[in-house]
Amino acid sequence: MKKFQFSLDSVLGYRQQVLDGLQNEYAQAMEKVRRQEARKAAVEERYRQLNQKFREEAAVGISVADALSYEGGLRLLEQEIARETRVLQEYRKAAEEKRQQMMQAHIDTTVLERLKEKKLQEYQKDVQKSDERFIDELVSASRYAATD
Repeated sequence: MKKFQFSLDSVLGYRQQVLDGLQNEYAQAMEKVRRQEARKAAVEERYRQLNQKFREEAAVGISVADALSYEGGLRLLEQEIARETRVLQEYRKAAEEKRQQMMQAHIDTTVLERLKEKKLQEYQKDVQKSDERFIDELVSASRYAATD
């Protein structure tokens, strides 16, 4: 009997390549999310520090101009935090879309792998049946030859 050949091997290979590519893209998207989270955290820390400094100086007394300067700086940082938050949400959304695509590609690949395993098992059963028939024919032929 000829060697096992899965007719959809090329499709399985393609699906595996797609899955590998999507896994890489998802990893890159998650790295962007992590970097953006760090940027947002840095801006939030700057805001916290500036706010703390403002409160400390206001407790001992500062001029109106200095207070307005602090307020302006805090508002700018709040806007920057909002901007970084929007970017982070966009990155998370893109990463989730990549994750969904990756999961679908994984399902598609798994379906083909299971089909290949099933076809291989069928092939192995056919080979075993063929071997058994061959042995039966040999036994029958040797019995027939022994009776003659």
